Amino acid sequence: MKAAKIVLGTILASGLNAPLAAQDELPIPADEFVHCTVCHGVQLMGNPIIEAPRLSGMDSWYVESQLHSFKRGWRGKHERDLVGMEMQPMAVALSDQQIKDVAAFVAATRSDPPLSTIDGDAEKGQVHYSTCAACHGVRGEGNIALGSPSLTGLNDWYLATQLKNFRDGTRGSQPGDIYGMQMRASAGLLSDDEAIRDVVAYISTLRN
Repeated sequence: MKAAKIVLGTILASGLNAPLAAQDELPIPADEFVHCTVCHGVQLMGNPIIEAPRLSGMDSWYVESQLHSFKRGWRGKHERDLVGMEMQPMAVALSDQQIKDVAAFVAATRSDPPLSTIDGDAEKGQVHYSTCAACHGVRGEGNIALGSPSLTGLNDWYLATQLKNFRDGTRGSQPGDIYGMQMRASAGLLSDDEAIRDVVAYISTLRN
């Protein structure tokens, strides 16, 4: 764990969005967190085959909040959320301190930006995104005060899946999940899957 923390400080100082280079020292997960890379990949680059999203560089506060959401049963309890069901027991096994540690590790990792996989109309999506911007920012930068994460650097297929989950009630329907309920209401404004593809296509053009 000490080695991971030393390298973690180096990465944070050099900037999370810097391009990868062969000589870069990248954070090494503590032994108890190696299982995160089994699904989410080396440097948490993601694995679409098993629907494990890219986590690289995700804000630590948001990682913490989502791990707690899994731990509380706000995520990963719905019968249709099969991927969430796999994640939920992983979070339950973590102590609060371990959640902080793994969130710091996630925030310090870097990997190449994901490729676009969704074919949508970004111009139409920009219109839909005007509602999203109120919380997530005009550049998708997020807003910690509103509990709204950055949307840039995420897999487009993951964004589309989660918007559908919110819209269909697979996510955001558990009592106590205030932010999830807010997102469920917002996702309900997207009338169909085409609208979701369009807004995701637009989000994929955003850069902080």
